Amino acid sequence: MAVNEVNKIFSIDPYLVPFKGDIDLRVKLFEDKKQQLLGNDKSIVDFASGYEYFGIHKTNNGWVYREWAPAADAMFFTGDFNNWNTESHQMERLENGVFELYLKGKNALKVGQKVQAIVISGGKMLRRIPTYATRVVQDADTYLWCAEVEDTLAPFDFDDDDFQPEKTPFIYECHIGMSGEDGRVSTYKEFKNNVLPRIKKAGYNTIQIMAVMEHPYYGSFGYQVSNFFAASSRYGKSKDLKQLIKAAHKNGIAVLLDVVHSHVVKNTNEGLNEFDGTVYQFFHDGPRGDHSAWGTKLFNYGKNEVLHFLLSNLKYWTKVFHFDGFRFDGVTSMLYHDHGLGSAFTSYDMYFSENTDTEAVTYLQLANELIHKLNPNAITIAEDMSGMPGMCLPTSKGGIGFDYRLSMGVPDLWIKIIKETKDDDFDIAKLWYELNSRRPNEKNIGYCESHDQALVGDKTIMFRLCDAEMYVGMQKFGANITVDRGIALHKMIRLLTASLAGEGYLNFMGNEFGHPEWIDFPREGNGWSYHYCRRQWSLVDNKNLRYCELDAFDKAMIKLLKNEDLLTPKAQNLWMHQQDKILIYAKDSVVFAFNFNKEKSFDGYFVPTKKAGKYRVVLSSDDGKFGGFSRVDTKRIYKAQKTPDGWYGFNCYLPNRTAIVFKYEGE
Repeated sequence: MAVNEVNKIFSIDPYLVPFKGDIDLRVKLFEDKKQQLLGNDKSIVDFASGYEYFGIHKTNNGWVYREWAPAADAMFFTGDFNNWNTESHQMERLENGVFELYLKGKNALKVGQKVQAIVISGGKMLRRIPTYATRVVQDADTYLWCAEVEDTLAPFDFDDDDFQPEKTPFIYECHIGMSGEDGRVSTYKEFKNNVLPRIKKAGYNTIQIMAVMEHPYYGSFGYQVSNFFAASSRYGKSKDLKQLIKAAHKNGIAVLLDVVHSHVVKNTNEGLNEFDGTVYQFFHDGPRGDHSAWGTKLFNYGKNEVLHFLLSNLKYWTKVFHFDGFRFDGVTSMLYHDHGLGSAFTSYDMYFSENTDTEAVTYLQLANELIHKLNPNAITIAEDMSGMPGMCLPTSKGGIGFDYRLSMGVPDLWIKIIKETKDDDFDIAKLWYELNSRRPNEKNIGYCESHDQALVGDKTIMFRLCDAEMYVGMQKFGANITVDRGIALHKMIRLLTASLAGEGYLNFMGNEFGHPEWIDFPREGNGWSYHYCRRQWSLVDNKNLRYCELDAFDKAMIKLLKNEDLLTPKAQNLWMHQQDKILIYAKDSVVFAFNFNKEKSFDGYFVPTKKAGKYRVVLSSDDGKFGGFSRVDTKRIYKAQKTPDGWYGFNCYLPNRTAIVFKYEGE
């Protein structure tokens, strides 16, 4: 790696100069680990092929099962195929803790049969699920989990060789199981047939699917993974997920996997924990291997076999299922030995200290290099609230290699404002600063709320703004001051965030139309109810309710931002006025004007522009079809002229609680 190239990180962010030794160490550890894993002639793409060797596979004349279990004294294979005899099919021990068993005959195993691994360790017989199992199911009567034979690597015609994600991601974050309206778990097929068309119509070009990797507890939202190579059987078969991804690509929609490599469920019968009888097979031993807040196990990223497993996992989802990239969950937890708990990260010292897990940093660099070699158009997103410098710079420049980081502080900002600030006290300058603050040359995904803000115990923005009035005041016919305010601010908050907070944008399924209430998965405390674990599409489809007005605005907003490529240019502040509650800024030839004043509309307000010429309204949040009062003349052409003091601009009417977008039309 060229020194001059690596040193670019210091010209991008001069505050890193005092930490040059730490950046140099980051680069050295990355290069050393690559040399250790790959030598001089092996590629990282070839290295990450564990799923092709380990696990259960068809051969020319039968089947083979291989497993890595270094601490096991012996291993056996059992299941429907041998009437669950735990001793009849012993596996041969090879080198480096690998066990192997050939089953001759094409019918020695059959797709759909249930199987388990039997591990003999320390005199104990342990029932385990193969670590590379591609399908894992739960028995409806006993609730026990076991693997199911599946030929996941069989050819599948995706017919998507020419597909490329759009340059700017507009992400629809979604959960397959709760995507339907019925009180049950929805399926991949139902999502493809019923929800994907909605996403296409809404204008989003990327879906980010949660809870795909198998997890024993549905209520974990998929964040306590047990089986890393298994697409959750709750929603259907692997081929159904492939059909969903194929359909998404046909509709021009990229598909990201919400991947969880930050921690693992503690379960031993279902997951990786103590597979070979030891904790240290995959995880750190002792306290370092336990996440105190999440109650989960933590990978040992310094162990080459663990890196092989995790990198192979990323290649598996990319090559076998054609995912277009990954949103990495819990990156902050990975980066620091204390997992970032309780830290505000107020100085650069906090990023480069003994608290930094350099082995995790190296893994993330390797992961990004692999993903982008597999697919140069892939998208990787880091869920990091710490603001680690270089997160979204290439590894060649001393970075970690992600394409985007989530703007995680923005939802917290909006929650704090809505909860603690009166409308009269909105701090316009702070909004501008916070929504524009990010690391130089690093791209963000902006969002005002995700699934995190919708969980039980929290509230979505619309529910915070309206609360109980949503139950009685969402009819179109009949005035409700609280709902009027909520709808007006909901639109303004989303447009302001989408246009300023990142080079990409994210929305959680249903929030675009102000989905009421929270998400609460079935559990003992709610009588195992699905009432709050679904999406009520009938609300937005009912033209007598105001949800459709919010949905219409979201469609218009996404269309405008996409068509005019408005997330790419840097915003230029043209005017801020705290007392008036006015914020006006430009992105290229488009001018955004926000009036957050709760009651005062301004007639003849001077709207500054970057140049003289004609401007027309291309979006008004006050339009009647968006639930507003149609106080903006959207057909009028505004003529920006130069003022005596050297400004360019025009006078127009700015209604209260309204956002207006103007586009330059020429001289």
